[in-house]
Amino acid sequence: MKDSNRIKEKSSEKEFSEYQDSNVRFLILYNDNINSFDFVVKSLIEICSHNDIQAEQCTMLAHFNGKCDVKKGSFTALKPMKDLLIDRGLKATID
Repeated sequence: MKDSNRIKEKSSEKEFSEYQDSNVRFLILYNDNINSFDFVVKSLIEICSHNDIQAEQCTMLAHFNGKCDVKKGSFTALKPMKDLLIDRGLKATID
């Protein structure tokens, strides 16, 4: 096995281990039938650092499924995003 492959494997193992050890939460966006599609997309881009396609897909999923997990991370990292989404009149929770 090449050294570069071993380095990649160790890096992946470390990331997986950190993922397992951390308390990963999800920022959930709910459909509200109030805000426009474009407003929700723009909010996800500005607040959650989504690209255009990711924001549109999450908005569509929330619209058709009633909710969508738009970001994963620690509670500490997700809380400010949740608060900003709520400040914009969107419904969001951290699960």
